[in-house]
Amino acid sequence: MLVQLTKIQNFIDRHHVLSLATSNQEELSVCSLFYAYDKSNQIFVVASSEETTHIQHVLHNTQVAGTIVLETKQIGKIQGLQFRGKFTPLEGRGLSKIYFKAFPTALVMKPKLWQIQVEYFKMTDNTLGFGKKIIWEL
Repeated sequence: MLVQLTKIQNFIDRHHVLSLATSNQEELSVCSLFYAYDKSNQIFVVASSEETTHIQHVLHNTQVAGTIVLETKQIGKIQGLQFRGKFTPLEGRGLSKIYFKAFPTALVMKPKLWQIQVEYFKMTDNTLGFGKKIIWEL
């Protein structure tokens, strides 16, 4: 299980934008967010305004899903990650340091920071064989 999580985390480290899906009753939303990632706790840290549709959704429904993908047309190099987790206001000062280390210019904007506690990862990695899946659950 640790080897699987390490493979997933190495993929996460090579990217910086995730797509996030949220819902509130019948309304759906999807957005793209810059992220920093805390490997020790499987937490994405993101910045977003409370006025956005996705934040309005998570104030009522904290369960979210998302993806991170490598864009390529070469089938043998396709990699992508799906995740599910709980989206809440940021807890802990250490996590904000992770975000501002990754995006120092964001500090000037004083953004509201949030965290996604990941509960499930599913990674497709064709570099390991066509359609190879790696799954990790909390």
